[in-house]
Amino acid sequence: MRVVSAEEVAASLPWQALVERLGQTFRDGVESPPRHHHAMQRPDGEATLLLMPAWEKAGYIGVKMVNVFPQNADHGLPAIAGVYLLSEGAHGRPLACLDGSELTRRRTAAASALAARELARDDAETLLVVGTGKLAPMVIEAHAAVRPIKRVRIWGRNVDKAERLAAEYAGRFETAAVTDLEAATREADIVSCVTLSSEPLIRGAWLTPGTHLDLIGAFRPSMRETDADCLARSEVFVDTYAGAKGEAGDILQAIDEGRFQLDAIGAELAELLRGEKPGRSSDQAITLFKSVGASLEDLAAAIEVWEQLEGRG
Repeated sequence: MRVVSAEEVAASLPWQALVERLGQTFRDGVESPPRHHHAMQRPDGEATLLLMPAWEKAGYIGVKMVNVFPQNADHGLPAIAGVYLLSEGAHGRPLACLDGSELTRRRTAAASALAARELARDDAETLLVVGTGKLAPMVIEAHAAVRPIKRVRIWGRNVDKAERLAAEYAGRFETAAVTDLEAATREADIVSCVTLSSEPLIRGAWLTPGTHLDLIGAFRPSMRETDADCLARSEVFVDTYAGAKGEAGDILQAIDEGRFQLDAIGAELAELLRGEKPGRSSDQAITLFKSVGASLEDLAAAIEVWEQLEGRG
């Protein structure tokens, strides 16, 4: 069995190829049971253990184990760590153990880019990233692979981290760290939220016609990055119905507040990609994509890594 490092994972997942692989896998479908979600009480706060299996009907088999420790930020460590085990489908033999953190970062950003390719306006040039963690640079690169991004604005609770990230990408885009989140939201074509917030950060009143809102961070019912007005004003799409109904706090809390209904979801990503349901209704519409992550995405990314490595070998 091959052990695949984070550096090898990154080198094997160029954005265009990964977005295309995800798109094909969403169109084709895989077997993907609900992920196991376990709250763990740790000495310094609650953490989460996630187990995410998936398999092709006549092909690869995979499972990811992820530990989410939000309190790691206090220690200067990433909040997410994990591994991915990929097996061949004929006899179930393990092929590779991949760095799960890098795989997760890249497939998560690529899924949002895939949704933006279907939902964001073709002329979207200004990207606002809300959050400064490990996913923030990934969403910059992934969205720039599918839309003509020229300007990147970055907001974070830690202004120093936002400024460092803006400086890192200053050679590729017109970048700036921002402190006025409302003003930055009003000026953005795409707003991508990558936080672990439990309180609304983006307000629906701030969204201008034509905006695409990408919600990545909140993956539990108790978490949210937007208020209910964002849902009420938007054409809403999700990565999967199952994830949205079980874990998407932005959606579930808006429902609890009487501002949204599950049957108002326009489509899940597979339906968009198969052309079974329409996407953005007009250039003036506000679109919202809520993802909580799907094991299909991990399997697709792991297969892409394996086949890239085998092809290079």
